Amino acid sequence: MKAVIMAGGFGTRMQPLTINQPKPMVPLVNQPIMSHIIALLKQHGISDVIMLLFHQPEIIKNYFGDGSELGVRITYVTPLEDFGTAGAVRAAAPYLDERFLVISGDLLTDFDLGEVLKFHEEKQALATITLTSVEDPLQFGVVITDQQGAITKFLEKPGWGEVFSDTINTGIYVFEPAVLDMIPEKTNRDWSKDIFPRMLAEGRPLYGCRQRGYWADIGNTDAYLETFRDLFRDRVAVSLPEPVLCEAGRRIYLGTDTQVAEADLSRLEGMVVIGDNSQVQGGSRLKNCVIGRNCVIEDDVELEDVILWDNVFVKRGCRLFGTVAGHRTRLGRGVVSEEGVVIGDETDVGDEAYLRKDVKIWPRKSIESGSIVSTNLIWGDKWRKSLFEGASVRGLSNVELSPEFCAKLGAAYGSVLPRDSYVITSRDGQRSSRMLKRAFLGGVLSTGVNVRDIKQMPLPVMSYKLGTFGEVGGVHFRQFGEDSAATEILFYDAEGFEIPSGTAKAVERIFFKENFRRVHYAEPGEIRELPQLTAFYREGFLRALDGGLLRSFAPKVVIDLNHSPAGELLPGLLTDLGCEVVELNSRFEEGRSATAPDQTARAMQQLSRIVVSLEAAAGFWLDPSGERVRIIDESGSLLTEIEALGVVVSLVSRCGMAGILALPVSAPMALEKVAQESGLTCRIVKNDARALLEAVSERGGLLAATLDGRFAVPGFQGHFDGMFAVAKILEMLGHAGMSLGSLRRSLPDRAYRQAQIPCSRQFKGGVMRKMSEHTVNLDASFVDGVKIRFEDDWVLVLPDQYRPLMHIVADSPDIRRAESLLENYRNKVETWKKELLNP
Repeated sequence: MKAVIMAGGFGTRMQPLTINQPKPMVPLVNQPIMSHIIALLKQHGISDVIMLLFHQPEIIKNYFGDGSELGVRITYVTPLEDFGTAGAVRAAAPYLDERFLVISGDLLTDFDLGEVLKFHEEKQALATITLTSVEDPLQFGVVITDQQGAITKFLEKPGWGEVFSDTINTGIYVFEPAVLDMIPEKTNRDWSKDIFPRMLAEGRPLYGCRQRGYWADIGNTDAYLETFRDLFRDRVAVSLPEPVLCEAGRRIYLGTDTQVAEADLSRLEGMVVIGDNSQVQGGSRLKNCVIGRNCVIEDDVELEDVILWDNVFVKRGCRLFGTVAGHRTRLGRGVVSEEGVVIGDETDVGDEAYLRKDVKIWPRKSIESGSIVSTNLIWGDKWRKSLFEGASVRGLSNVELSPEFCAKLGAAYGSVLPRDSYVITSRDGQRSSRMLKRAFLGGVLSTGVNVRDIKQMPLPVMSYKLGTFGEVGGVHFRQFGEDSAATEILFYDAEGFEIPSGTAKAVERIFFKENFRRVHYAEPGEIRELPQLTAFYREGFLRALDGGLLRSFAPKVVIDLNHSPAGELLPGLLTDLGCEVVELNSRFEEGRSATAPDQTARAMQQLSRIVVSLEAAAGFWLDPSGERVRIIDESGSLLTEIEALGVVVSLVSRCGMAGILALPVSAPMALEKVAQESGLTCRIVKNDARALLEAVSERGGLLAATLDGRFAVPGFQGHFDGMFAVAKILEMLGHAGMSLGSLRRSLPDRAYRQAQIPCSRQFKGGVMRKMSEHTVNLDASFVDGVKIRFEDDWVLVLPDQYRPLMHIVADSPDIRRAESLLENYRNKVETWKKELLNP
């Protein structure tokens, strides 16, 4: 007698457990599910096995080999295509010259197969289907037989209106070889959809044998967990060694070289199986658990209804309930996991993470410490405990930032705002930005908050509107500048400043707790437009500049507008001011492919050549959101971002105005001197956009600038505006009577050097403590990071706010001194990291 085991399925419904292996190889009490099928076949005298493979066949072959270790003989058949359940068996026809049994490799049962074979022989059947009764027949094939067991009717996966019995097809069949003649060779055919209906129509001897006992189709992760609960309740028996302890309510199975303290056996409750070479350290409580091989469970851990596969590390203080953790998973200190959680292979869950009910995590993910994971983590590499980096949320478009994610983010954001209030939203021209913004708007509207959607619009236009009245906040969607595959969502408050950290935290709390405000079905927010907004911006723009000076100066400028919405505004504004404008890439193209870094570099080179050939006074490159600007002088030289900042500060100082200039702590010292020598008040603030803008928001504010090409001129609006910066730079050039090149050459000759050093979050605080201790007798400031002055030199050690990095910046009139300072403090940080690693 031969048996055919169907082992070729993809196991899609059982993901993520089947990402790295076929479904029959998923562990069930530390053995593949299919091992229990082989044991059942042996129990009924069937030792000649044919395995039908398709998906990841090498994993099954490598594990079972020729079957000799299990006392069976295995023949492998691997069809070249997916021929269906019947077509696959037809591919094994050369080995099936006698009666044979077919059984799935991903089910668990204790049916009496001998009784099924005897029934088949007595009825002289061509095919016998093993039947059983279940509570929910919807997902199985329903079958009706007459009093003799002949099948009279069946229906594959019916709806409730079609259910006429609770007797279902279990997928266990007995066939005579002649049935194979009904299956065309190398053709996709299914038993239930094709062959059985044909047999019924032709009056062939097709019978159903009813069986009582345990049967479970382990088709998805819920069924997998339920099968274990049945094992714990002793509803089905599987092959296990003798328990080391068996008493009322307790069955404890320990593998070879398992380490469990004698005193801790009392903490093991229900059925507990611990695999070979695994350790359970003191004070841990396990109830109804299966632990794989080479696992380590530290002290003070609580596990209930938990399945750990091989090589899993559970650190102290974890609380896991109804959870599956795949091979080589690491769970940090204090992790809490609710029922139904499934963690894929090689996932690293950080300390104090909280995994919500029924969350599925695909293999090789990283969960940050302190995270609350409330939705499945399928795409991307990491689940972060915080959504925001400052006032923005960013991630891979349609991967980490999916429509579902954005709808939920919109609902969390709307929940912190007053009902019936208004927010303003805008975006760049990317299709991904439009898609994600639309999903976000649905979430906002669900909370009873209204939206004024200005669609594709330069970010400064939205900021300008927020600086007036009417909205409690604004949100802008754009392609992330450092990664064209990512989207960045920026959040602003009612004044147009980036939202403070308190607001971001409030949104995060609601997002992770899913405590959204849901209004009555008749009270969601509405979407309105602002058709006159560009005219409003245009009027303020022109009013804030000296049009007479610009018209008399009449500079020729070349502007690369990056196919952005700014192309519909800036050229016309500059023309109205008397400038001769040469536009590049000014046509707005919605849905245009994202610009790669190499394309941007080529665009800069092209812009430089055109500036020289046209003898223009300047060239400007505007980023797609209209916020950031790069500058090219009349000689075609692209100013570095440090040089551009120096030139703009120099222009402000030459215009004879008194007021406040705000610069980040990492700005070159020379700029402070330039400003102070001109009578300007220079405020050095944190490397933070909001801090810079607030520093010049009061009366007398002249300029706030960053090191990445963003400029804010409060005389127009107190927000970063690349479009207005272009016009203001041209106006100041006319006032100063100098060229950009001459201004660049007049800047103090100083060496400015910077570096980044990897530093994990756990060591950042320690490094900064050692840096503070180091400065006890030095001239140090602590505006942001630690900055030390040495006469005419300085060095700054600044931890990155979001990434595992330390920034080191050195500034000196002497290049060798600057590089020496940089290297000296780089070595100090590396030394401090080692001291913290090995205290």
